[in-house]
Amino acid sequence: MIAQQPSISLLGTTALIFEAPGEMNLSSQQRIWALANETRAWPEIREAVPGMNNLMLTFVRPPRGLDALKALEARLRHAWDAAVALPREGRVVELPVVYGGEGGPHMADVVAHTGLSVEQIVELHSAPLYPVYALGSHPGYCYLGGMDARIATPRRKVPVLSIPGGAVSIGGAQTGVSASAGPSGWNTIGSTAMSFFDPAQDPPAMLQPGDMIRFRVEGIVR
Repeated sequence: MIAQQPSISLLGTTALIFEAPGEMNLSSQQRIWALANETRAWPEIREAVPGMNNLMLTFVRPPRGLDALKALEARLRHAWDAAVALPREGRVVELPVVYGGEGGPHMADVVAHTGLSVEQIVELHSAPLYPVYALGSHPGYCYLGGMDARIATPRRKVPVLSIPGGAVSIGGAQTGVSASAGPSGWNTIGSTAMSFFDPAQDPPAMLQPGDMIRFRVEGIVR
């Protein structure tokens, strides 16, 4: 069997995106963190930004010519092959969540898709300890791993124009918490009053990759 290979593609002339092979999981994401640490030290790299099972590299200056680009890609693939999963001992942050009601307007849609009761969905959603894989989408937003597949629900066909900060939502096989108000195609099932981003703080984002989130059931509103 031929092993799956990573994918590398240019983002214009100023950056490239490295996509890890295979399905997204914590071990693969930890290798992405290790790859980011290494590539940040490369002289041609300005910034290394981990995403969900991928890594964006921006250039100090673009590679000059096809040979230079191929050499950089080969170096990146070799670094990935040599990368060892990098565990991070982050904080465990407990988020109190009120499920359903006005703060969870799409709970009924998750019920309809999964065939589970509200109580079962809340129990399954609040049970795991969710690792923070990456930050992105908007300031302070965390991409989380570890959601129970039984409550996975497709993203909405028509996105919602605005959901409030603190909205707890499910999109496909992932769950997340909105750090600020904005549009969303995910299914909002609850809300928390926790603040995730403060530009006056250092760092401004409350959570970092390697931290863990636990959702604590503060209430269920029908």
